Amino acid sequence: MSPDLYLPELISSLDRLSLLARQPEDVLTRPVPACPGWNLKDLFGHLGSIERWAGEIVLSGKVAEEPVPPATGAVAWFLEGEDAFLGTMSALDPEEPCWNFGPPPRTAGFWRRRQAHEHAVHLIDACQASGLADPTFSADFLLDGIDEILTMFTPRQLRLGRMPQPEGAVTFEVAGAGRWKIGEGDAKASISSTPVGMYLGLWGRSNLAESASIEGDKALAVRVLRGPLTP
Repeated sequence: MSPDLYLPELISSLDRLSLLARQPEDVLTRPVPACPGWNLKDLFGHLGSIERWAGEIVLSGKVAEEPVPPATGAVAWFLEGEDAFLGTMSALDPEEPCWNFGPPPRTAGFWRRRQAHEHAVHLIDACQASGLADPTFSADFLLDGIDEILTMFTPRQLRLGRMPQPEGAVTFEVAGAGRWKIGEGDAKASISSTPVGMYLGLWGRSNLAESASIEGDKALAVRVLRGPLTP
């Protein structure tokens, strides 16, 4: 996927999230299915926090502390920060050196990609909590998100000891579009799905162990899917 498309994807998701944040109080107190303990207000507070954190990192080029959302007024706080966040993401130079938690080279462009997918996943959450259909994304964007998980997040989870090392390698496949491997050596299992099925499943927004086609050592594949593959 062309890096030039991250910003339009982010803007599109942010526009819809902004509308969903303006829903009536009885909707904003609904639970978010994929985020136990959160309602929509908590979700928007999280986004407001992440946006300020990412924005500060881009502006300074250095690691920053993530702010804590306010105990009350989290939705308004999210809405108040939208313009500044989007301005920072729009103005950044993708090649500028900048701290991030991905692999080298560590440049500001990382944050456009990360925030495009951060907001896409939470737009899915907000739609599900609001009783709306899941949003749709292009196949290229979904494949890019799958790649971000399996080449950046999951190796980081393994490196930090947040998930056990798999006893054997497992491949993740989207027919005709991409293939990724987690673990060392020859693959003992393969997990195949559509772009949207793989994207939702890897982010825990659907049950990939049930929806995907699994060949080989199914028990190993299920253990790897339990990961956690992402933070």
